[in-house]
Amino acid sequence: MKGIILAGGSGTRLRPLTGTLSKQLLPVYDKPMIYYPLSVLMLAGIREIQIISSKDHLDLFRSLLGEGDRLGLSISYAEQREPRGIAEAFLIGARHIGGDDAALILGDNVFHGPGFSSVLTGTVARLDGCELFGYPVKDAHRYGVGEIDSGGRLLSLEEKPRRPRSNLAVTGLYLYTNDVVEIARTISPSARGELEITDVNKVYLEQGRARLTELGRGFAWLDMGTHDSLLQAGQYVQLLEQRQGERIACIEEIAMRMGFISAEQCYRLGQELRSSSYGSYIIDVAMRGAAADSRAQ
Repeated sequence: MKGIILAGGSGTRLRPLTGTLSKQLLPVYDKPMIYYPLSVLMLAGIREIQIISSKDHLDLFRSLLGEGDRLGLSISYAEQREPRGIAEAFLIGARHIGGDDAALILGDNVFHGPGFSSVLTGTVARLDGCELFGYPVKDAHRYGVGEIDSGGRLLSLEEKPRRPRSNLAVTGLYLYTNDVVEIARTISPSARGELEITDVNKVYLEQGRARLTELGRGFAWLDMGTHDSLLQAGQYVQLLEQRQGERIACIEEIAMRMGFISAEQCYRLGQELRSSSYGSYIIDVAMRGAAADSRAQ
């Protein structure tokens, strides 16, 4: 499976913060926003990832993440000339996807919860069409809303309904079989000239090939599109990290735990950042990982 992070858009709701900087490079407590969606794809076992953004910002992402080899990944970059809807990511990333299935995640979403890697890898293993992820909210009329049966099969999908049929908001994480590229090519632009992801999902719904995994109690989903939500996300990360002593979306640690890099490689990455608490944390988890590897031999 290939991964795509859609990090485009102009971030108008976050100006003046985004006057010269991509929203996805803004700090969310102790790390750049892009680390959070990247970590989700890594937890799903995905190692070939494309970041789609505007021309002005691509070099900044390259400077931060390079080609991904230091994390055991392969990261490529593609330009979105202007925002034309989420589903455009499949047209831009068609060559990157090739003959594989695809995972798309929005660059301003935070997901966190127990056993999330197992949830993701299990979903990838059973994928047969489209797999969405739903999160219960009290104001469902503000979101795309999915209705499911007892087995998780999607029954209906509505965009910002006046009378929602459920309280499950469709989050910014989507998994598809390879035919998503052709489906994205067949949908018509909306009145705003955008290729809507809901229209793609409805094709799978009509085919009876759409499912929705509910992220229930214990999970958190945060969308960082406004100043308030950006601050709230940073406070959430700060609170959990300081209380639990573990980092959320530490991509170096995830790369080691997923077997993408060795404990020794992780340690070296931590040494490069050793003057920060983030770097000290990486060094610590790498040393513990090395000790565990030694005991296992």
